[in-house]
This record gives sequence, structure tokens and C-alpha cells, in this order.
Amino acid sequence: MTVAAGIGYALLALGPSLSLFVSVISRKPFLILTLLSSTLVWLVSLIVLSGLWRPFLPLKANVWWPYTLLVLSSVCFQEALRFLFWKLYMRLEDVLDSFADRISRPRLFLTDKLQIALAGGLGHGVAHAVFFCLSLLPPAFGPATFYVDRCSKVPFFLVSAIIALAFVTIHTFSMVIAFEGYAKGNKVDQVIVPVIHLSAGMLTLVNFASEGCVIGVPLLYLVASLTLLHCGKMVWQRLIESRNQSGPTLR
Repeated sequence: MTVAAGIGYALLALGPSLSLFVSVISRKPFLILTLLSSTLVWLVSLIVLSGLWRPFLPLKANVWWPYTLLVLSSVCFQEALRFLFWKLYMRLEDVLDSFADRISRPRLFLTDKLQIALAGGLGHGVAHAVFFCLSLLPPAFGPATFYVDRCSKVPFFLVSAIIALAFVTIHTFSMVIAFEGYAKGNKVDQVIVPVIHLSAGMLTLVNFASEGCVIGVPLLYLVASLTLLHCGKMVWQRLIESRNQSGPTLR
């Protein structure tokens, strides 16, 4: 039974990502490479952050401000890395457009750019899930489960999988918002992504309170839902703008 539970936790954390990969990413090799490179970059960033904070660990459980600094420094580092990742992508886009011009092929369409951003965001989300959820799951395949005092009603592995799913959603669609914000110079989208990231990170600290997961997890999913809605609205507007700019077509 615990083997089934362990597989269930893994699928809960990464099942939607797997569906998105199969239905969208796997159709284009370039998107697969983008996802893999993004996953590697974000895993390296998490390892670097772990190394920077290692001398200060373990943190005291009854003191909250070191955890706030940890979350703040991690968000700042990763948001700076997101911007650098976009800069590298823009250089690659120029190379691809130049190559397309040389061989008389069309340049990247808006949908291609959105899918590339989606693949990069999915890589970020998968890296987060691997680091903070899948790495904790091996004991879940054993003969028992595990609870923590601060969230005594729900197994620890289930809470980790649920939180990982929320962060996968946030990271995946935040990347699309950020890429479009950088490309269009939209200050609102450029600012809203770090705010979303920081808010989600801070909400995880609610879990340190007694039964805090009852409040923290729903609030985290509220942030994930708002991120998804904002991304959907932004993409819809961009598609309409692109269609209007292309003008009517003859049939």
C-alpha cells in the first residue's frame, strides 16, 4: 500500500507537468531541450543557494526571521537568474530568426515564443518539485507514513506533494508572464512575477505555526490560481493583438 502511496505522491506533484509535457513539449525537440536546460539551471541555482546557506544551518525553529531572509535571498537570486535566462533566450531567438531568414523559412511565431517560455517555466517548476518533494519521497515507499506535529492531520509526504504542485503551477506560468513582460517592457508584469514568487515563498512559512498548513496551503493555491488566471488573460490578449496586426486573410 505504501508503494502505491509513494507513486501517488509523485504523480500528484508532477502528474500535471507530465501531461503538459506529453501534450505540448514533447511534440517539438527544441522545447524538450529548453525544458531540460531550464531544469538544470534551476537545480544548479538551488544547489548554490543551499551552499550559501549551509554555514547558517540548522536554523532555530522558534525564530522566524532567518527563514524570512532565506526566502527573500532565494527569491532575489532566482529572479535575477530568470532575467539572465530571458537574455540568453533573446540571443538564441535572434540566432534562430537569422537562420530562418537565410534558409527562407518563417521566423518564430508568437505561439512558438509562448511555448518556449512555457517550457522554461515548466523546467523551473520541475526542478522545484524534484528538489523539495521527490527528494523527500523515498521513505514514503516504506512500511509506514510520517506526520509532523505542526500539521498532524495530514501526512508530511502528502503536504509536500500538494505544495510542490502549487509551486510547479506558479513557476510554469510565471515564466510566461515574465518573458512577455520583459519583451514588451510591461512594468506591471515585470514586477508582478517577483511579487508572486515572494508571496508564495512567504506563505510556506505559515506551515511553521501549529496546524498552519490548514491556512497556508489554501492561500498558496489562491496565489497559484491568480497566477494562472493572469497568465491566461495576458496570453489571450497577446493572441488577439497578433491576429489583429496580421490583418484579414484571403480565403
